[in-house]
Amino acid sequence: MFQASRGRRWAVVLLVPFLLGALLWAFWPVPAKPPAPRLARAPRAPRAAASADKPLRLAQASAPAQAAPAPAAPAPAVSRALPPPSPRALKLYQLGKKLGVHEPHLEDPCVAPSGTTCARTALAPFFESLDALSSRESSSPIVISAFGNSLIAGDRIVDVIREELGATFGDGGRGVLAVDRLANYGPRVRAGFARGGWEPRTLGEVKLAELPFGISGVYHRSTTTKASSRFALDREPRGTLWWLDVPRAGQLSVHADGKELARAEPQGSGQAQALSFDIPEGARNLEVVAEGRDAVVLGVVLQHQRPGIVLDTLGVPSADANLFLRAREDVFRAQLAERSPRLLLFILGGNEAKRLEWGRSNLAEVEEGLRTFVRRSRAAAPGSACLVVGPIDAVRGGSGAKRLAQRPYLDEVISIERQIALSEGCAFFDIFSAMGGSGSLARFVEARLVHDDLVHPRGHGLDILGQLITDALLRSWVDAADPNRQAALAPPLQASEEAR
Repeated sequence: MFQASRGRRWAVVLLVPFLLGALLWAFWPVPAKPPAPRLARAPRAPRAAASADKPLRLAQASAPAQAAPAPAAPAPAVSRALPPPSPRALKLYQLGKKLGVHEPHLEDPCVAPSGTTCARTALAPFFESLDALSSRESSSPIVISAFGNSLIAGDRIVDVIREELGATFGDGGRGVLAVDRLANYGPRVRAGFARGGWEPRTLGEVKLAELPFGISGVYHRSTTTKASSRFALDREPRGTLWWLDVPRAGQLSVHADGKELARAEPQGSGQAQALSFDIPEGARNLEVVAEGRDAVVLGVVLQHQRPGIVLDTLGVPSADANLFLRAREDVFRAQLAERSPRLLLFILGGNEAKRLEWGRSNLAEVEEGLRTFVRRSRAAAPGSACLVVGPIDAVRGGSGAKRLAQRPYLDEVISIERQIALSEGCAFFDIFSAMGGSGSLARFVEARLVHDDLVHPRGHGLDILGQLITDALLRSWVDAADPNRQAALAPPLQASEEAR
């Protein structure tokens, strides 16, 4: 009798969360239809404010597809289903609902039509890699290379993407790391603990640095002997030091728990080099040491050989697509080919819009810069899928009625980014509309989720943006399993949006 009573109590304890979860899913609204195509360079018109009845949906199954003819292409061998929401995602759902955040939908265009259905979408290479991780058929990590500006340079947005995808598909490690943070504040998730003298330079600076950049857009040059950077290890079996062989530079050495693993000896060739090394099992710390002055480190790569997600944060403050083109092309191509990503993620547009407003750029330069950057990246990683994420809402300061009014040129930049993405065979995510459209950043400001500069979200504001991108990817991964549904997700470009 005692055991039976205890069993009933346990049954109630387990049943209550399940019923609560079922009620939560049941009352969320049905996904909306994708937005209509934008026209490139159309006259800017005010956007409608966010609808309060369109909250953020986190990791919810998509609506059933409408009846359609039998698909011409076979469905994926792996059954695709969205994972249950994490505790963080559920909290962000509640916050997003208060802020008027919309359901995240991205446009994943069909790149291989088959009659009335779609045989292959732009994101297929990445989704097939997720299938391999899900079915445990993959034996190695899947790399995402995320290029962006200060919005991701602090890592929090991409940390959410990395952690949410990693919880479902496995954690493959950290990827590309920097010698030190670019500022004396913020997290060190993607940077080492530097000692001694290191001078950081980025491609986002007004005056172009004298030495070439690689895919990270950053390099650190030693200004003292024995300058070092220490990285805590997480049982990674192997690593790579990216360094620049410049004249009169000091040697670089790599150590694990005080034992030297490898040494880079500059010859003055001016070429970028990659020095790979094995890491002893059980080692706790890795240290990169500049034996002399003027040694140049382009980055350190640490990741596991096990299956899982690796997300390289390649965010540079003040950067736009044209500034990323400052990276030396041969170094950029070699390093990106070495990383061999399955998804190229471009989170750009905010600085482009500001420079248009300030008269420092024009629409033709913005369009040419992004198109060239996308093409250069895809040429270096031809097996990768591609996703372009538009800019978030942006506001002006000031006072009175015009305080927190939307900045100009956002609509134009979003249109340009969308037309380039779809015409180049990439997916597109309008995060401006997903976060609530015009007025959304003002609501973030009122909720104290934006820094005093009125430009950069902070805290849970960044988390919401990361969750929106994550959910948009996962929902599209599930939708792409149905060729009938996918064929209608990204309408064809209008004539004015087609590539010239």
